[in-house]
Amino acid sequence: MNSENSKSYLYSETLPIEGMTCASCVGRVEKALKKVEGVENAEVNLATEKAMISSSQPLDLIAVTKAVERAGYKILASQPIELSIEGMTCASCVGRVEKALKKVEGVQQANVNLATERAWVQGNAQVQSSDLIQAVKKAGYHAKLVEQDQSDQQDKKTTEQQQLKRDLIISLILAVPVFILEMGSHMIPAFHMWVVDNIGTQQSWLIQFVLTTLVLIFPGRRFYQKGIPALWRFAPDMNSLVAVGTLAAYSFSLVATFIPQVLPEGTVNVYYEAAAVIVSLILLGRYFEAKAKGRTSQAIQHLVGMQAKTARVHHNGQVNEVPIAEVTTETIVEIRPGERVPVDGEVVEGQSYIDESMITGEPVPVKKQVGDQVVGGTINQNGTLNFRATAIGDSSVLAQIIRMVEQAQGSKLPIQALVDKVTMWFVPMVMFLAALTFAVWFVLGPEPALTFSLVNAVAVLIIACPCAMGLATPTSIMVGT
Repeated sequence: MNSENSKSYLYSETLPIEGMTCASCVGRVEKALKKVEGVENAEVNLATEKAMISSSQPLDLIAVTKAVERAGYKILASQPIELSIEGMTCASCVGRVEKALKKVEGVQQANVNLATERAWVQGNAQVQSSDLIQAVKKAGYHAKLVEQDQSDQQDKKTTEQQQLKRDLIISLILAVPVFILEMGSHMIPAFHMWVVDNIGTQQSWLIQFVLTTLVLIFPGRRFYQKGIPALWRFAPDMNSLVAVGTLAAYSFSLVATFIPQVLPEGTVNVYYEAAAVIVSLILLGRYFEAKAKGRTSQAIQHLVGMQAKTARVHHNGQVNEVPIAEVTTETIVEIRPGERVPVDGEVVEGQSYIDESMITGEPVPVKKQVGDQVVGGTINQNGTLNFRATAIGDSSVLAQIIRMVEQAQGSKLPIQALVDKVTMWFVPMVMFLAALTFAVWFVLGPEPALTFSLVNAVAVLIIACPCAMGLATPTSIMVGT
């Protein structure tokens, strides 16, 4: 077992990362995180799009965020916290509440609506709803947590998957005719003669030019939007290699189509099908990856769905139903037949049977009476129980299970770390080899040296374009998931 992974840390944080598309991205984010003062270990998972950072001292999340942004990626803010505010009567009340919320450490944005009496708070992972509620209380108002929609993240992944599916279909519809026109002529001599006699070589190239241009402008635009800025930052990734490889093939084909006289004899060929097919294949890999990412969170979503939203608590001789976030330890909680146990606790009154199959796997309900322990998320069967809350929030058994599942999904095998390091250097190495090829042909090659050096440098970029890696990584993630 990796000694780094087996070491225990006092502080750890799991952060969602946006913008990663390949293993080299993972390597860059990990390298950026490990440079932050205090960070002793960092593991980034492409499938879950999360980074797990650990330290023996409190983590400076601001420094971590800046380091990730300098590497060209983003740390997604935590899900907005929605609060119900009581006691506001005018616009000045709104201002006071907003000011109080913004003073809470880690809060990035706070918006309060007088008409709906709601506050929406956006912050980093440090922000706790209890701190926000306390800040509002100090300002002279009352706040309660409004339950968030757990499907937000899943909806985002579904949207991304649908967009990729749409772009993949468009790309395939446009790329298949290009592939048939060009490669069909190479593979079947009779088809080549049919194209020459019925369409004409130049007209065939013009058709390929139009279809490939549409592929690059519409489905393929995502690679240029991310890959080219990464080049300017001197941090090329897989998007950069796809962008450079397809643009090289496309640009060379443009020259061959419209000004062939500048190319050496025997090198006037078009590579439109390379650009179009590369985009289609990488999009296919990204679509597989998006499907895998969507499935990755289903286990956690299922566990989160087991958590109760409210609890009946005894207070001053009355039983009140309150949001689960307001339950504290030592509170007396009541559960009735058929209800889900809201938090962990110890039975103080009553007798019942509880279905604990979600924890133990045992289908037979377990008898519970005074002194027995109950676990949040399990289901009460036929009696009413009163129990004293002993573990709430992150301390509960279910919360720990969710955290362990997230950590398991975020953990990485030693071989994965090695692969990440290799792929991190793959793109720069390909570009270096293309530049070296250009230089050697320019110095030692025959005349016209510039043309030959350009042709061969472009050939290196086209051949090295990572179709296999773009498909292999997402496919393996999908199968593993």
